[in-house]
Amino acid sequence: MPILAQPKARAPLRLAPGLEMIPAPIERCGPRSFKSDMIATLATKKQNRLPKILEHASGDKRFRILEAHMKKHQFKQDALIEVLHKAQELFGYLEDDLLLFVAFKLKLPASRVYGVATFYHFFTLKPKGQHTCVVCMGTACYVRGADKLLAAVETRARIKAGETTPDNQLSLLTARCIGACGIAPAVVYDGTVTPRQTADTVLEHVKGWLDHGH
Repeated sequence: MPILAQPKARAPLRLAPGLEMIPAPIERCGPRSFKSDMIATLATKKQNRLPKILEHASGDKRFRILEAHMKKHQFKQDALIEVLHKAQELFGYLEDDLLLFVAFKLKLPASRVYGVATFYHFFTLKPKGQHTCVVCMGTACYVRGADKLLAAVETRARIKAGETTPDNQLSLLTARCIGACGIAPAVVYDGTVTPRQTADTVLEHVKGWLDHGH
């Protein structure tokens, strides 16, 4: 049986003074997925934005209601789906800061919270519109004409609740209750709760967004 020659050991690579070896990046098959990018973004935001998120949450009644709901579940991690349902009821959709708030309060990795939010079809992440208009449809708001507010925007923007205008300027959503019964009917424009709206005021507010570029 022939004896195979052993391969010669390579001499160690010598670098000029002042240089260092930098490993080549690992190539991926195809572009990174949107979900992977978002999880990485959330991890960065958790470090940089959490103090500001908590500061904002302290002045927003919706966050207090959500935290009370988590307390009701004793901040148990296995109550995540119920908590996300409540968050969507209050805010209309699940944006990054809201997911980070939930992750912090339940002591969960942001990646797990985002993974659950994207896995189940009944959760809605931040819409693609540059601006958002969320009409509260809770009982107090509804009996004071919230349905008329929603219909006015639908007619003016030519979209239905849950849709975004073709130019991506406005996303129209509804919330089951934002906890603002004392100022009904309430509408949330780009995250700001605005009290006692009428069809005229809501149309005036979204007019600039709808007329953008026209």
